Amino acid sequence: MIPPTDYLRLALDPVRLAVLGPAAVAPVDAEDLADRLGVKARRVLVEVGRLREAGLLDTELRLDRRALREVAEAMPRAVPADPTLLRGEWSAEELETLGRFFSGSRLTGIPSQASRRRVVLERVAQEFEPGVRYPEREVNEVLHVFHPDHALLRRLLVEDDLLTRAEGVYWRTGGRS
Repeated sequence: MIPPTDYLRLALDPVRLAVLGPAAVAPVDAEDLADRLGVKARRVLVEVGRLREAGLLDTELRLDRRALREVAEAMPRAVPADPTLLRGEWSAEELETLGRFFSGSRLTGIPSQASRRRVVLERVAQEFEPGVRYPEREVNEVLHVFHPDHALLRRLLVEDDLLTRAEGVYWRTGGRS
């Protein structure tokens, strides 16, 4: 198995990266790829050899998905949740949920299980002061810090009665302090 750092070093080369992409769907045609890249076929063949030697291409010059999965599994997991995100009183189970769905200060996913989703949403709701009215633009800016789909996050907060909306203005109506 190729260590993740070696894989990254290999994949950083533009020609090797250009080989890996097409190899995911079909055997690599070095001549055609060289023409498309504007490099000599020999350069492509050298890089194909390096990728085969590393175990990323099989004998048919296709991407070895098993090897790629092994690299992915060996990579370090997400950054732990930012400790400032975990302020407040949380049970051990809730802290585990927050740690699972936050990487640094970013929300990596929205839990499908309602109880876990509620914990994540309660944490996000803490960004809004109770009693303060926020225009939608400001709510979007705050939520976008956590997740790129701020509209979904905003809708979930309203559905779970953590935020209330009227006439384009939001305010916190639920969750913990």
